[in-house]
Amino acid sequence: MPFNEKDGVLTTDEAIEYLKISKPTYLKYIREGRIKAIKAGNGWRVLHSELIRFLKGKGRQMRQEESS
Repeated sequence: MPFNEKDGVLTTDEAIEYLKISKPTYLKYIREGRIKAIKAGNGWRVLHSELIRFLKGKGRQMRQEESS
């Protein structure tokens, strides 16, 4: 998803609060590639639009298509 000027950048703590998941789960999803984030300093940064994409289940759908 291309960067949008209005698209906010969230820290790890902000993202896990938004998603209502634990930090270990969030980090696992990043490692698995289910959430696309970048390492910045001691934490991760993720676009708000990426979290919306993740919540809509599009990441899981893409993975299923790749394995077919």
